[in-house]
Amino acid sequence: MEHDGGRRAELAANLVEVRGRIARACEAAGRPVESVILTAVTKTYPASDVVLLAGLGVTDVGENKDQEAAAKAAAVSAEGVRPRWHFVGQLQRNKAKSVIRYADVVESVDSERLAVALGRAAEDREIPLDVLIQISIDGDPARGGVVEDDLWRVSDTVTSSDGLRLAGVMAVAPLGWDPDRAFERLAVLAGRLRERHPGATTVSAGMSGDLEAAVRHGATHVRIGTSLLGMRNSLR
Repeated sequence: MEHDGGRRAELAANLVEVRGRIARACEAAGRPVESVILTAVTKTYPASDVVLLAGLGVTDVGENKDQEAAAKAAAVSAEGVRPRWHFVGQLQRNKAKSVIRYADVVESVDSERLAVALGRAAEDREIPLDVLIQISIDGDPARGGVVEDDLWRVSDTVTSSDGLRLAGVMAVAPLGWDPDRAFERLAVLAGRLRERHPGATTVSAGMSGDLEAAVRHGATHVRIGTSLLGMRNSLR
């Protein structure tokens, strides 16, 4: 795999800026900077970028389509690099067996049926698959996510599976919503889930445009694509 020195410099500069934003957001919120993990969302970017980012200290990588993610994870592994892979896109149940082969975390569990499918697929894993329940802030099913009434049923389904570990929640701020309003709502639901399942401490929220608001309201992971990798629409 060829590595472009210019691309490495570009990613390094972007990473400094993004980490600076996270650090300033943590300081403003009175939180230690190590309490927020950067997940680099590398969808549509090549495996070589993942390898470069790993060399720059990025430990967590997010993908949203199984076919692309599976091939990329294999290519990255062939380079001797093993980031923590997060699957962050909407997931069909028939892809469960494929996703559990490379993913360490599935952030987009939004139904009991998907939780059951992942649990069955993950039965033989040495380490349980970490699962985040995707919460719908505004109740729009088009973007995926569970509404509050379904959160408890889905979380109980996850915790009843030996192959899964309930790690926490994920959400995307709805279009047109003030991010602070959205992430404040998420924080309330995340807190209620922790009361029921104390180990569910992960809150994946915030992207390039709203990471500061997410950190203000307790995000433990921010998912950054454009600010880190730039604007591109296809694999190069």
